Amino acid sequence: MSGCRCCRSRSPCLSFFYNCSCESVKRQPPSTCGCIWLLLVLCVFLFTLIWLYITLILKNDIHNFNEEIFRLAGFWEDWSVILITVAAVLASYCFVLLLLALCLVICAQPLNLHWLHKILLCFCAFLVSLGIIGLDLRWKIEWKAVAISLQATSPFLHIGAVIGVSILAWVLARYFWETKNKVLKCLLPFVYLSIVCALFVSPLFISSPCIMKLSELSLKPDIIGHRGAPMLAPENTMMSFDKMVNSGAKVFETDVMVSSDGIPFLMHDETLLRTTNVKQVFPFRSPQSCSNFTWSEIQKLNAGEWYLQRNPFGVDSSLNKTEREEVLQQKIPALEEVLLACKDRDISIIFDLRQPPAGHPYHKSFVNVTLDTILKASIRQDLILWLPDDERVEVMKTAPGFNQIYGRKREKNDTDAFDAVNLSYTNISVSDIRSYRQDNISVNLFVVNKPWLFSYVWCAGATSVTTNACHLLKDLKQPIWLMDPDSYLIIWIVADAVALIHIIWAFLVMRACFRKKKEESETVLLMNIERLVAS
Repeated sequence: MSGCRCCRSRSPCLSFFYNCSCESVKRQPPSTCGCIWLLLVLCVFLFTLIWLYITLILKNDIHNFNEEIFRLAGFWEDWSVILITVAAVLASYCFVLLLLALCLVICAQPLNLHWLHKILLCFCAFLVSLGIIGLDLRWKIEWKAVAISLQATSPFLHIGAVIGVSILAWVLARYFWETKNKVLKCLLPFVYLSIVCALFVSPLFISSPCIMKLSELSLKPDIIGHRGAPMLAPENTMMSFDKMVNSGAKVFETDVMVSSDGIPFLMHDETLLRTTNVKQVFPFRSPQSCSNFTWSEIQKLNAGEWYLQRNPFGVDSSLNKTEREEVLQQKIPALEEVLLACKDRDISIIFDLRQPPAGHPYHKSFVNVTLDTILKASIRQDLILWLPDDERVEVMKTAPGFNQIYGRKREKNDTDAFDAVNLSYTNISVSDIRSYRQDNISVNLFVVNKPWLFSYVWCAGATSVTTNACHLLKDLKQPIWLMDPDSYLIIWIVADAVALIHIIWAFLVMRACFRKKKEESETVLLMNIERLVAS
């Protein structure tokens, strides 16, 4: 019981940070207004915590977002750093405010939130709302990524939620025993117990692919280098290709354009602005489509300087002097050059083929030009993973040895003989992946950069993944989320049992504190009455 009195001595300091007042007041239950603001602090904290979680999940695809902002605004910025930093600051501030409020409730001190905190709290909610609305308007596909992350991490989030709710029992118990409001005395325990019961049984509805026995785990997905190894070298360059091969990847994923004089070359963007120094070399033509340049003009451009200037993946500091010099020497490779490198090193290649703009000399024949380049390179046909849908039938007749990859899901009455699909990880369910694999259809998912997501698709049964992080994913020996179903069942039951005991204990301790305080108050009152009578 001394612990109840002990916190009184510290409450003025707590009050100062919460309501900017160091006045010591008598112990009293929180007012209705104070409780409303406490509830708002809790809600805003959960709101900011959810946004922090979302920003961490966005990091897998943030490079696509950075590219899109560059195309729209013309400047490069790693928005993941900004988003995560702001979200972490907001969540930390709300957490400190919530912690102070809970301490004041336990110490039976008034919850008079200062007006400045109220303004900042509303500002936090406004910023998070702005972020969520912006995400929904401009990048709606990422909600699927968030849903996938919840499916992957739900067993662990469940345990964390149970711990958090059980700790909250101390605050609720203090308020329950001391409040005289009969409505709140009935309503709060009902709401709290409903939440607790829902959490206790929630694992019945959790379906995570990584809750499985190790013996049921499929082989580790193969790694396909997305534009090579763009975290280690400028994308779509021979240096990036070499880094990818050295990282153990066996397939090179790229994008192919056709120059105005009929030379297929590697380039992802429609223009040369992001990945070359075209502004300096051709200042008046820089916004044009890259297909409108001749091959000799393209060869005048540097494809590595931008990598050191913008540091797109934040790994600039890991490059040594020799690597930096090599970066500065990079040019845009012709498809033929890459094909010969693949032939020599037994590497497969898969690519998106972009049609040149209208009026281009090869606007209609770009597929044939690319196909002729491949055949002239004398590379083994089985090393070509043909992805473009344009004139696929003719390509199959001309080069029957190509591996045909489909960038769409198969339909019920599909006449195409699907052997492999190449899909976004947000565009296919776990059941679909496993169904394809049962039918001996290979499933490649793009773009998978983070270990948590790689673990998820590994457990789901994906055959391969396209990634920017070849060097990171190659070292994973097994999924980081893998958990045996029997082990999870034991953890689930133990966590719920411990939490239930903890909640009951919290209510009993607070009840004892309340009774002790009540007895002390009655004793003091009797002593005062006796003194008054005696006088």
